[in-house]
Amino acid sequence: MKLVSESFVDMGTIPARCAFAEPDQLAHLRLSANRNPQVGWSGLPSGTHSLVLLCHDPDVPSRADDVNQEGRTIPAGLPRVDFFHWVLVDLAPFGAPIAEGEFSDGVKARGKAGPQAARGTRQGLNGYTQWFAGDKEMAGDYFGYDGPCPPWNDEIVHRYVFTLYALNVKACPVSGRFNGPDVLRAIEGCVLDRAVLTGKYSLNLALRP
Repeated sequence: MKLVSESFVDMGTIPARCAFAEPDQLAHLRLSANRNPQVGWSGLPSGTHSLVLLCHDPDVPSRADDVNQEGRTIPAGLPRVDFFHWVLVDLAPFGAPIAEGEFSDGVKARGKAGPQAARGTRQGLNGYTQWFAGDKEMAGDYFGYDGPCPPWNDEIVHRYVFTLYALNVKACPVSGRFNGPDVLRAIEGCVLDRAVLTGKYSLNLALRP
């Protein structure tokens, strides 16, 4: 089973057009095109009835004290936690590859609608739902894909891990509002195989190629 993208190569840099934000010399960052990357798959195991696609960043700071603060940096040694950027379930296994921008094209304040989405899929809540919870202008339910926006003062480049799961059930056993951890718990015992594609991204100009 293999997962590939025309938008970036495995362990390569995710393009700014597929990110929530891009670097800015004066303001550190500005909103970007926020297009979901192109994603294709092959080699699905026999008995695959549906697919789940998750994208998470395992490098998010466990404390937000220093995040995007002038004159401060987020040390490389700080413990890190997961942040989900895309939760897509009930994807038909033998359909066309996902096109760049098919599920997300632009930043939408207060989040995109969901959980129902294109191709008869459902999309879960991503990590921006919690991140923007206290922001009067941005607070809302962020369904589907919203791309990278790592702290501009982080000492490490963040990884974005796209994982495709082949399931032996036609619908992911989640309902209502759900997020990445909910899906991972629900599909235990339903996974036939999985494939991983990892991209990298940073807003720290000193770390960018």
